[in-house]
This record gives sequence, C-alpha cells and structure tokens, in this order.
Amino acid sequence: MPEASGWLLRRSGASPAWLLLPGLVLMAVCSPHAGTVAAGTACVPRCYCSESEGKTVRCSHLRLTSVPAGIPNDTRRLYLDYNQLASVPADAFLGLPLLAELDLSHNHLSTLEPAAFRGLAPSLKFLDLSHNRLVTLDPEALGGLTARSNLTSNPWHCDCALQSTLPRLDLEPVSLTGIVCHTAEPNDTDVRGQALLLTKDLDLCVVLKKTTDVAMLVTMFAWFAMVISYLVYYVRANQEDARRHLEYLKSLPSRQGKSEESSTISTVV
Repeated sequence: MPEASGWLLRRSGASPAWLLLPGLVLMAVCSPHAGTVAAGTACVPRCYCSESEGKTVRCSHLRLTSVPAGIPNDTRRLYLDYNQLASVPADAFLGLPLLAELDLSHNHLSTLEPAAFRGLAPSLKFLDLSHNRLVTLDPEALGGLTARSNLTSNPWHCDCALQSTLPRLDLEPVSLTGIVCHTAEPNDTDVRGQALLLTKDLDLCVVLKKTTDVAMLVTMFAWFAMVISYLVYYVRANQEDARRHLEYLKSLPSRQGKSEESSTISTVV
C-alpha cells in the first residue's frame, strides 16, 4: 500500500491536491486495518451515537426487549432507558471497559441475574435503575459496583433478606436511600413509604424471628395437647380392662372356697 501511495504522488506531479483524494479514500477502504477500526467503533443499529466527550450510545424509546449486541467497546455513556427490558442477563455489558454511565431507567426490569454487571466495577460511575419493577437486590448481580445509583420508583419488598443485603452492597451509601419500601414482611411492619436504610431502629430479622418463635410455640403447644389427649385416652381405655381384671382376681378366693366345701361334703358322704 505505501508503494501505491508513492506511485500516486509521482504520477500527480504538480496536480492539485484534491485530485489525490479519491486515491487516498480507496487506500483507506482497502487497508487491512480498516475493518477492525470500523467493527470496534460502529454504532448499534437503530441507535444514535455521538463522540462529544467520549462515545455516547443512545438506544432510548426503541421497545427493546434485550440488551442490544454490538455496542462499541469505546462507549462511555450508554442509554437504554424507556424500553421493555425485563431482565439483565449475566455478562450483558462485558467488553465495555470505558463505560462510565449506564441508564436502564423506565423499563420492566424485575430480575438482575448474577454477574449482570461483571467487568464494570472499575469504570462505572453512575447507574440508573429507577422506574422499574425491582423488589430486591442480589449482591452477586451488582458485582462489587461502587457507582452512584438511582434506585427510586421501584416496588421494593422490605424484608429480612433485603435488609441483610444492604450492608453487603458496595454502592455509594447515599444511593441506598432510594430503596423505599412498597411492601413489607411481616405485613404489620410499619415501614411502607419509608427508606429502608433510614429505619435503623427496626430489625426486620428480629421481627421475623419473633414471629417464627410464636409459630413454634403454637406448634409445640398443639403437639403437647395431642400427646396429653392420647395419654388420657390410653388411661381411660385401660381403666376398664384393669377394673375387669381386678374383679376377676377378687372372684378367685370365693371360687376356691366353694370347691373346698364341695370336697368336704363328698368326703363325709
């Protein structure tokens, strides 16, 4: 290819520079490295890409039901908001080492599979999961993310499992205030409409343990009542047999006396 460019320069002589443009374009297209560059930076079909302050890929409002393939590996900001994503599979964003901002808001997300964000921990600075259908969080799904996150407007189910999960998350602590309880377990727990992180005086695991203890006591009482009922039945059932046996024993001497009297009469005769 360098020989071709030299040949063009020699042939052009004093020709105007614009005459060289077709040849330069042809060399760029035919270069063996051209395909590699295009594959690494090409935009996702139907999405909009821009290069201001690093590559931004916008795939909003496309009714996507899965994370699109072929996201450029130099992407810094990825917008998948206002789609129909129901879950994020494992390794969905693997191969995006520069990704700093990820917007998954306004979807139907109810499941984040383990390792869903694998590989993003070193680079990701902001994660938007707001306005979805998340009810709990799995630390294995977040993969050690320390990013600032928007977790608001999800129907969070506050229970012992979720409360135990919060200390295991590496997300920016302020982000966890977005987990506002929509439902709770036990049902009579008064945390609906409150941020779970701020209800430090309430230990849902202790409440659950108390409920479990009460249920265990009720079960034990029912078991003891059943055992006592069986013992009472057993005693009553055997009382009749014991009475009959006692009457039989009492009758034995009188029968023996009659037999001795009969023997005496026979001897006299």
